[in-house]
Amino acid sequence: MKILLPTDGSKHSDGAARFLKNLEFTSGDEITILHVVSEVPFKIDRKAYYSILKHILKPVRLEVSPEIIKRTIDILEPVDAKKRELVKTGYPDKIINNIAKRYHADIIVMGARGLSGMKALLIGGVTRSVAINCSTPVLVVKTPQWNVHGKLKILFATDGSDSANETARFLSSIPFGTNTEMTIVHVIPSFYDIAERTHIEVLASVKKYVAEMKTVAYRESEKIINKTYELLGNRYIKTRDLIREGDPKLEILNTEKELHADIIVVGSKGLRGIKGMLGSVARYVLSHAECSVLIGKAK
Repeated sequence: MKILLPTDGSKHSDGAARFLKNLEFTSGDEITILHVVSEVPFKIDRKAYYSILKHILKPVRLEVSPEIIKRTIDILEPVDAKKRELVKTGYPDKIINNIAKRYHADIIVMGARGLSGMKALLIGGVTRSVAINCSTPVLVVKTPQWNVHGKLKILFATDGSDSANETARFLSSIPFGTNTEMTIVHVIPSFYDIAERTHIEVLASVKKYVAEMKTVAYRESEKIINKTYELLGNRYIKTRDLIREGDPKLEILNTEKELHADIIVVGSKGLRGIKGMLGSVARYVLSHAECSVLIGKAK
């Protein structure tokens, strides 16, 4: 597996590097450690001032880069994988995307904050941009998983879509430990008991129709879960499944708390711009989950 690990030397980047020590790498795996010397222009048009400041700061940042890379290398020292070091200059999100494509990275691993130089509400601006726009799967490592050791608990939320199925195939290739616990969850729309929610008499035929629809929904849910098992193969020994009713994004987060999950995995169509935004469920989960989030991308 080829992993791209961007780092800016922050504690959040260091935490993402420490998390990778949980994976069972081999000498055939490869981790590319990338530090981007950011070139972000001023919003106001002061070209001369920016030019001078750029020439002053850029050499200083380049001088610090080897130390940032070395610290990450030291964290990953116990990891049995090849390590490549890269220092680039430019817009961090664009550089990360380009490097992921150039080196055919299987996944990008990033800290939830950092890399932007500014604090965002929940995750760093660059991390958010990469998760939304990059066609490579992205694992956003949040604070609770910085020092996780041993057994990992993964919650895979699937809706049976092509992107979810592609993500299931991808999950079968990630070198998580053999004692990893995998929980598959599918959320179906709520089917309310009409008689309890109204004060008027409801035709028996209407209630029967709702019951039939609910039965069909559960059957489809079971098909989706069985398909997910097929795609995962026998990769995970400890696997179980859940069917929930309600708002998918809320039910996923409720299940995360119930299971004390370490990683939530959701698929994304990989659309870019306003129409994409990871899809409402993936975007909401990425922003509000307390644990780390892996965004799978459809090819």
